[in-house]
Amino acid sequence: MQWRALVLGLVLLRLGLHGVLWLVFGLGPSMGFYQRFPLSFGFQRLRSPDGPASPASGPVGRPGGLSGPSWLQPPGTGATQSPRKVPQRSEPGVCGPAHWGYVLGGRDRGPDEYEKRYSGAFPPQLRAQMRDLARGMFVFGYDNYMAHAFPQDELNPIHCRGRGPDRGDPSNLNINDVLGNYSLTLVDALDTLAVMGNSSEFQKAVKLVINTVSFDKDSTVQVFEATIRVLGSLLSAHRIITDSKQPFGDMTIKDYDNELLYMAHDLAVRLLPAFENTKTGIPYPRVNLKTGVPPDTNNETCTAGAGSLLVEFGILSRLLGDSTFEWVARRAVKALWNLRSNDTGLLGNVVNIQTGHWVGKQSGLGAGLDSFYEYLLKSYILFGEKEDLEMFNAAYQSIQNYLRRGREACNEGEGDPPLYVNVNMFSGQLMNTWIDSLQAFFPGLQVLIGDVEDAICLHAFYYAIWKRYGALPERYNWQLQAPDVLFYPLRPELVESTYLLYQATKNPFYLHVGMDILQSLEKYTKVKCGYATLHHVIDKSTEDRMESFFLSETCKYLYLLFDEDNPVHKSGTRYMFTTEGHIVSVDEHLRELPWKEFFSEEGGQDQGGKSVHRPKPHELKVINSSSNCNRVPDERRYSLPLKSIYMRQIDQMVGLI
Repeated sequence: MQWRALVLGLVLLRLGLHGVLWLVFGLGPSMGFYQRFPLSFGFQRLRSPDGPASPASGPVGRPGGLSGPSWLQPPGTGATQSPRKVPQRSEPGVCGPAHWGYVLGGRDRGPDEYEKRYSGAFPPQLRAQMRDLARGMFVFGYDNYMAHAFPQDELNPIHCRGRGPDRGDPSNLNINDVLGNYSLTLVDALDTLAVMGNSSEFQKAVKLVINTVSFDKDSTVQVFEATIRVLGSLLSAHRIITDSKQPFGDMTIKDYDNELLYMAHDLAVRLLPAFENTKTGIPYPRVNLKTGVPPDTNNETCTAGAGSLLVEFGILSRLLGDSTFEWVARRAVKALWNLRSNDTGLLGNVVNIQTGHWVGKQSGLGAGLDSFYEYLLKSYILFGEKEDLEMFNAAYQSIQNYLRRGREACNEGEGDPPLYVNVNMFSGQLMNTWIDSLQAFFPGLQVLIGDVEDAICLHAFYYAIWKRYGALPERYNWQLQAPDVLFYPLRPELVESTYLLYQATKNPFYLHVGMDILQSLEKYTKVKCGYATLHHVIDKSTEDRMESFFLSETCKYLYLLFDEDNPVHKSGTRYMFTTEGHIVSVDEHLRELPWKEFFSEEGGQDQGGKSVHRPKPHELKVINSSSNCNRVPDERRYSLPLKSIYMRQIDQMVGLI
């Protein structure tokens, strides 16, 4: 009997050793995100920083072993490392077997059931069905808001009632930063109504806004949120109404007299005190719409909040012929830019507006920094200012040098697929091992500059997380492969990148992604009177809140993804989306400086170095946004540092090339 016990012991020992090998070296079951969509980033075999796989290393985080996937390792030798070369692709947007075999089914597995599923055709009937589902999603949320919440700011979709500012708790910034008692959801949804071709409801909504919304309120709001959600929507709707081509159908308003533009001006004037009495030119984060900056206000602000105002403020200035708004927004951007690290070129995420000292030294692509980078590029697209593009190029290179980890090419080579991590702005050293859901916007931004290969890889990472949970957790730990912050407030960033990648590649994979997202939202977030925030992406419990960006962005991008014949794609007019998803036509008119003829000793400078008169806010001069414009002067032509067909197409829109 002893020999039987010995044999049994050896068998159990061997099975135990196999189990350890499977878990430690990735030789067994996938440690990926989801059974049907496994991702095994770096866990098949743990590699040393300098060379091939080490056969005798401990598991992640265990003393004596390696520290985990190559994302944990520095990207090179610091400031001396060579810049990443953007790979060239003969067939943009079509991932080869080496990539999809890795991302969709494990390293080196090649074509499998997932590749067959996602690279197949997407029938026109299914596409129309998904388009109608996206429209129905918007209509269900919008109609319930109008029935149960208007004129309050947001809808509580579970209890079917409205929500406004939290007057009882001024410190509740999660609510009070956004809700200003100005019918936020209605205002934010205006251009979505137009994009979906609902002219009657658009006209009705515009009249409601004109007749019922006022900004003369004792509400303390975040300057950034009021700008992107309210100011941006008013300007977008105004340009839709005054567009002589009317590509979305008849969106004109009888006897319209630029009321939305005047409302935008009124709101912007109420935000201007945030830019006063600040030693750096960086604005205060909050302002009371009636009384100005509160006496007990915070002197600390995030980079994105202070540096993502230029698109909306710039459009307003150029429509009014009043340089004030663009001047203060551009001054804030330059002030932040001048505070970047001399060694890395990176910016932090929180700064003191009086001292210019960095309070938050984390540099990443998510909360606190995301739209700062986005608006450097989009300001250039709209206004054609060379300085904006130069800042973006420099920022993007620093991002590639210090934030990007993984192999150089998405589709080939050794190492983990690309990922952008959070680092210390001064040293470039890794600060933590999580990413947040806001970072999912970045593949869409990469599409705009033509770095489509990298965008494809990064988008696949976020989509894999979505596939596991049916949502994007607010914060995800890529080393532990688990959420750190579990809620999902119906954010649009992954949908936005999916839409832009489909426009760039026309690969039906992204239609399948959009369908998965639509079905997840319908399954997990639809409640009695709308769509609710997911409180917990694992157990799918909900919170009674439907943020306004669900209608202004999430539904809009999903609808446009499936509506191939939408005027956005077919009208011949080029469009850009703000960081809140508001649509803006890209034309020559916004590339002109209406105030360039007026000079004075005080004020800013034009591109020729001459001082420019900055009219007082009350010196209102309305410029019809539908007027014809002359060609941009020859001296404003310049060579583009980015060798990108997408950037060239952007410039061709306005006749610069």
